[in-house]
Amino acid sequence: MITKEHGKSLLDAKGDIFRGYEVVEHACSFTSLGMGETVENVARNVDIYSYRKPLGVVAGICPFNFPAMIPLWMYPLAITLGNTFVLKPSEKVPGTTDILIDLLA
Repeated sequence: MITKEHGKSLLDAKGDIFRGYEVVEHACSFTSLGMGETVENVARNVDIYSYRKPLGVVAGICPFNFPAMIPLWMYPLAITLGNTFVLKPSEKVPGTTDILIDLLA
């Protein structure tokens, strides 16, 4: 679809998907990373606690030149951490985003 809509070569289109896929793999590990951290005795009588909480609604506006990679950089990270994600794809290459959302569903 990237080659058809955008005109990229098949090799460039595969690279676009692969670089996005790497972020999706990383987002799959967020179940443990999103729990927060506790570090005790950083200094005398000082402990550090961090809590990870969703931000709420997150939005992404995607350019036409990377129709798969840029959305894959944004929405997997947002939704795995509990946020709602609103995606505005480029009107020049909407088919790639349609496929990504169908795969997500």
